[in-house]
Amino acid sequence: MIATPPNPAKTATDFNPSMYWYTLTPLDVLLFRDAKPFTPGERAWAGSVFPPNGHALAGAIRGLLQTRQQINLKGPFLCHAGQLHFHRPLNYVGDHPLVPVAWLLPQLKMMWDQQMPMPLMTEEGQALEQEKADSGKLRQFLTYNQVLKLLQHKPLTEEDWLCPEGVDPQPWTVESRPHNAIEPGQRTVKDSDGYFVENAIRLHSGWSIAISLDHDTHTQLQTLGIPATMRLGGEGHRALLERCSGLDKQWQTIQTLSGTNFYRQERALAYLVTPGVFERTRNGVATCRAWPWEWQLAHAPNKNQTPGPLVSVATDRPVPISSRRRDGNDSVPAPQVFAAPHGSVYYLERPKELHQDNPDHKSYKWRQLGYSELLWLPYHPLEIVEGDTP
Repeated sequence: MIATPPNPAKTATDFNPSMYWYTLTPLDVLLFRDAKPFTPGERAWAGSVFPPNGHALAGAIRGLLQTRQQINLKGPFLCHAGQLHFHRPLNYVGDHPLVPVAWLLPQLKMMWDQQMPMPLMTEEGQALEQEKADSGKLRQFLTYNQVLKLLQHKPLTEEDWLCPEGVDPQPWTVESRPHNAIEPGQRTVKDSDGYFVENAIRLHSGWSIAISLDHDTHTQLQTLGIPATMRLGGEGHRALLERCSGLDKQWQTIQTLSGTNFYRQERALAYLVTPGVFERTRNGVATCRAWPWEWQLAHAPNKNQTPGPLVSVATDRPVPISSRRRDGNDSVPAPQVFAAPHGSVYYLERPKELHQDNPDHKSYKWRQLGYSELLWLPYHPLEIVEGDTP
């Protein structure tokens, strides 16, 4: 059986009952530009990002409500057939999990840059079969039930990883669309100025974006009338906003299991399910990196440094995020930040909370917009009695 955490009462409160889940179903293509600057002109491409970031979603909700209020949300995730879907953890090569070298081979002596996390390897150094390692055939998004298996340290089967026939690993299609400007008073396209291409996202049939909203926002939406159509992304494209109460229980179950794993205070994996913004400012210069600054490395690069909990990291390219901030009565562009992508996994000798989880910390604003959401996965195998799955 799963052991009772040291503080079960606190674990139970990890699920916030004042958060209400909604789905956003596109009525057309969606346009979400990333934070990379571009200049319209010959062969100019505007970068795009999907799923959208928390700033874009909060702005869309404010636009629907016609208010400037603070909006707290969780997500975004994807939803299909009434189930939450999460980006696959990046600590897998194909369907083979990666593990820090020292956790597999404690006696092995090796050299690497001690300023960086420890290298990873497959369990028992097993060779990878090319057919199974081909990520193009494997799911890029795991279902709610598959994530429950990870939270309970149950292995994912080949059936879990492989996409069913006729189902694409990525549930959206990218459509490139050119934008042309016409010469004033003529019927010809400008040679350069005003010409650019951007990518539109067409979400596959049956899929939607899932987010949860705080009590005040939920109350205002219910007063306004739900379902409702709202503008989402660029160029006024619209989505259908609907209440999806079935997702409330799914998130409660996930949070309860994650909290149980956290309070064991044993070796654990922190699974990042939304982009993580880990920013530090020194001498007026802000720096972002792929793991939290408050998590010191467990192997302590120098003798004067206290060892921390972080052993290794599995991640991918950073996600550029640009937002806006208030300057008096004006809204002005905020400095660009680079977030760790969703699916990143952190190996820790013991779980440790983020500074962002503290409402009194200045970085809490990122958590209010859904960034840096972690699920805690156990590392050591646990004895699970048949039928324990919630």
